Amino acid sequence: MMYLHIGNGKSVKKKDVIGIFDLDSATVSKITRNFISEMSAAGRVEYRDDDLPRAVILLRDERGEDALKLSRLSSGVLRARAESDDFISPAGEGDTQGY
Repeated sequence: MMYLHIGNGKSVKKKDVIGIFDLDSATVSKITRNFISEMSAAGRVEYRDDDLPRAVILLRDERGEDALKLSRLSSGVLRARAESDDFISPAGEGDTQGY
């Protein structure tokens, strides 16, 4: 199985990634801000870092539910990693619990 390292020692299953978005430009839309707010209220947003997040990763977890992970890495870096096998973590590396 292939994993995508999203920063801060965290990895997600590449097959679960629905989209990677720039947080600044995504939150310009009221619809997106509401979506992130609703996901947060439902406990479906994860971010464990002291730095400001720069990207949001939309995932579908193993139960078929959507989840958001925030990353301090830019969306461009994350997209490049997703498209390149050079930056995919081998199974067993990083925190992949729940994803």
